[in-house]
Amino acid sequence: MKRTIIATVNNTSGVMNRITGLFARRHFNIESITVGMTENPSVSRMTFVVNVDDQRGLDQVIKQLNKQVDVLKVRDITDDAIVARELALIKVVAAPQHRGEISALAEPFRASIVDVGRESVTLQVTGDQQKVEALIDLLKPYGIKELARTGITAFKRGTKKSVFESPKYSIIN
Repeated sequence: MKRTIIATVNNTSGVMNRITGLFARRHFNIESITVGMTENPSVSRMTFVVNVDDQRGLDQVIKQLNKQVDVLKVRDITDDAIVARELALIKVVAAPQHRGEISALAEPFRASIVDVGRESVTLQVTGDQQKVEALIDLLKPYGIKELARTGITAFKRGTKKSVFESPKYSIIN
């Protein structure tokens, strides 16, 4: 089963290596990993998508991650309401007579052409994994020269309740 794990960690050298090592020792395949600085430059956020055979093993890894000195917080957000996005750059073989078709294919995906060469175009698409996969599948017949994907980055959705619905912020008419 696929699980999405997020971890906030101190932004220091070697942290990613130690954390991915824990997954490797448990024989979990990391399908995707994204890491980037948060609003606080001394803290990074890691998003892992891993394939696991059983929940017990995953729970053990999360406990071990939480024991790491540089790990601030670890959560499995798979079953939560989340916002998850991926970015892909796709370089496609594109003779001048096919560029209009490729551009038309990209439009419903809100993909943009970010580079044009003599024999290729490069598209940028962001969205959920299914959206990215669907565009890649449509572009395959043209010939994909190169493909680079970021992997998924995600966090929990905000609450549906407005801050102004709170008794603390009641609006008087």
